[in-house]
Amino acid sequence: MTRLTGRALRLTVFVGENDTWHHKPLYSEIVHRAHEAGLAGASVFRGVEGFGASSLIHTSRLLSLSEDLPVAVVIVDTEPRVRAFLPQLDELVTEGLVTLDDCEVIRYTSREDTPGETDAKSKRSL
Repeated sequence: MTRLTGRALRLTVFVGENDTWHHKPLYSEIVHRAHEAGLAGASVFRGVEGFGASSLIHTSRLLSLSEDLPVAVVIVDTEPRVRAFLPQLDELVTEGLVTLDDCEVIRYTSREDTPGETDAKSKRSL
């Protein structure tokens, strides 16, 4: 597992929910490539309303416009690792927005890393 604390870079990719890469959702392809690249993590967030360069408003409130809601893929890792991943996005993202922000990682742990979690699980199974 990747250890990550301190200064980091947050990569956010804004695309449409219906954007695809070889017949599969684009956001899913980005997450899988980030995983294959060994990045610390990636999450996909579905928007309820938004517009982009096309100036068309997409919203979940109206059925006729809800078919292509905005999606944000957020990836956080060290600056060198995120920047090394950017060429893959050049290939994948033909429409959308890609941003980078400096951030600070305060805590990055999994359930397996949580102190006492293993002990609590063992006590419950007894």
